[in-house]
Amino acid sequence: MKNFNISALALALGLAFSMTAIAESMSKEQYKLHEKNINAEYKSARVRCESLAGNAEDICDAEEKGKRNVARAELEQNYTPTVKTRYNLHVAKAEADYAVAMQKCDDKGGNEADVCVKEAKANKVHAVADAQTEMSTSKVNAVAAEKSTEANEKAMEKSNDARKDATMEKRKADYAVAKEKCDALAGNAKDLCMSD
Repeated sequence: MKNFNISALALALGLAFSMTAIAESMSKEQYKLHEKNINAEYKSARVRCESLAGNAEDICDAEEKGKRNVARAELEQNYTPTVKTRYNLHVAKAEADYAVAMQKCDDKGGNEADVCVKEAKANKVHAVADAQTEMSTSKVNAVAAEKSTEANEKAMEKSNDARKDATMEKRKADYAVAKEKCDALAGNAKDLCMSD
């Protein structure tokens, strides 16, 4: 997963720098051209994946689909930068990482596979919760900038509620991972692990 994250990060940075330079004056034709390039790169990468076998091919497919979806979301964010498109970009990245992690979990067995799946889900929950918090906070801050002090206090309260909700979702996901890890133990060790 680290290799995928590094590759995805390199791709994201490359696209971000190239897109940032043209975002201000990107025409619809340029947008469509970039979209065609993304699809062409994906088709080319699929050929490489087809040369692999078994789960290695599945992992490669997941990586390439993730790269394509993240590149599309980055293109959209750069073409029409809004809070929603930034949220969609974060979600695309989370889903790409999740899909690759789930494929890598297929190579494992027993409790190790169960823990792997729970960790993948928890990482996705963390990323999506952070994206939702960012989106909610951005919206609240925009509204608060236009309102009075009393409205600012209410806006801050909503922002804090969004953060609390995200924190609760993250804790639930982390608990599921920890519980799954404890299931591999027995007796007093399991009891101690569960109480921790």
